[in-house]
Amino acid sequence: MTSTELENIPVAPTEVKAAVPAQPPQKASGYRSVNPFNGRVLQTFEELTDTQLESSLATATSCFQTWRKKSFAEREKIVAKAAHLMRENVDLFAHPVTLEMGKLIAESRGEVELSADIIDYYATNARRFLATQKLTPSFGEAEVESSPLGVLLGVQPWNFPYYQLARFAAPNLMAGNVVMVKHAGCVPQCAIAFEKLWLDAGAPVGAYTNLLISHDQVNTVIDDPRIKGVALTGSVEAGKLVAARAGQNLKKTTMELGGSDAFIVLEDADIEQTVKWAVWGKMNNNGQCCVAAKRFILLADVADQFLGQFQRALARLRAGDPMDSRTTLGPLSTEGALLKLLSQVNNAVAKGATVLMGGKRVECPGSFMEPTVLANIKPENPAFREEFFGPVALVFRVKNEEEAVALANDSDFGLGGSVFTKDIERGKRVASRVDTGMMFVNHPTWTTADLPFGGIKNSGYGRELSSMGIQEFVNKKLVRVASIDDPA
Repeated sequence: MTSTELENIPVAPTEVKAAVPAQPPQKASGYRSVNPFNGRVLQTFEELTDTQLESSLATATSCFQTWRKKSFAEREKIVAKAAHLMRENVDLFAHPVTLEMGKLIAESRGEVELSADIIDYYATNARRFLATQKLTPSFGEAEVESSPLGVLLGVQPWNFPYYQLARFAAPNLMAGNVVMVKHAGCVPQCAIAFEKLWLDAGAPVGAYTNLLISHDQVNTVIDDPRIKGVALTGSVEAGKLVAARAGQNLKKTTMELGGSDAFIVLEDADIEQTVKWAVWGKMNNNGQCCVAAKRFILLADVADQFLGQFQRALARLRAGDPMDSRTTLGPLSTEGALLKLLSQVNNAVAKGATVLMGGKRVECPGSFMEPTVLANIKPENPAFREEFFGPVALVFRVKNEEEAVALANDSDFGLGGSVFTKDIERGKRVASRVDTGMMFVNHPTWTTADLPFGGIKNSGYGRELSSMGIQEFVNKKLVRVASIDDPA
């Protein structure tokens, strides 16, 4: 996307005035870019025809035959250039994120920088991560080679429109695979911009392919024998469907399916600092984050103090144009996402939960929801098991550390979590006892290029990022050399 094209995108005024809530969106075909701040349709895109899809598959397959043979140095040059282009054009990439899914502009810029860091990380380290591993058999010689599998399909969500793509594309391109991506229907401009990034960096056509395709066409792609692996980040329901389809075709998959992260506050925590992290952990990306803090598990001794400060901090957030750096509360990504979250809150209350604050949409244009805190959530309440994808915090009081760990583990999800305490060794002991893929001490769950990312239980399987992420879609081939006279 050029700067001229960006200027032509309608940008809403920064002032938010009271108005009738936006109407639910009408179902539309294809991909729609809609500004959730004002409901304005920015652009629509048609889905690929079956003929166009076949052409894309053929091109990617042909590209793999040449891309796999390129040296690490040749691939490094292209991948590093992609990272450089993102850093050189931060606003150019950030603005479509804010316009399409409502992320605060500062956070959009941060996502661009994080994505560039991930791409750079693999350009720098892939050669080392995939180096041939020498073994020490009882006789003869042996080594394990890492070789690419082929054309991979990624099915990716809207909440981090570049980060999700970067952590899938960068390691796999450096490993010698080529990737095809079906992105979410509400962020098509981001999807197109990311494909153009790789072409601008010098990648051959077919190395990275954006697919504007239907759900039925996704099944077609998964079934196609030219596709050798599938990675999905999305809901549990989507994961079950995609994993089942790939399984029928005996194809390797990785699944990251959301979470309900526990935020444990022990009685010796620094409450002032912990509240600051609690607001960040809950409200980053307006709570639309798989590893957002969702279940606040508070020891009774500090629960009142924590909740008082936490609610006061949330109450200071102000809705506005997410393109305005002064705005502290952005809209949810779509009107549909807002209506779903409101329905979850209403259902939780109907089943006995108490609203401590919020619980309603903000009376202004756009898909805004009040920061919300729910309490008195019993195990029989559907809210106890659900993931709330937005600015809704569930709070639980417990008597001691044992109850905190038990409650943290009483979840169908197991993605991330955090524990806050002045006693670091105690924090590490608690972290070891919580059944998740990631635990942080004195920091909310978060992500960087050099840390493995992934979960267990209904949060999925497999890992992305770090040295582990690049190993998921490579063939670990044993090469054994022995004397012809050696024993069997």
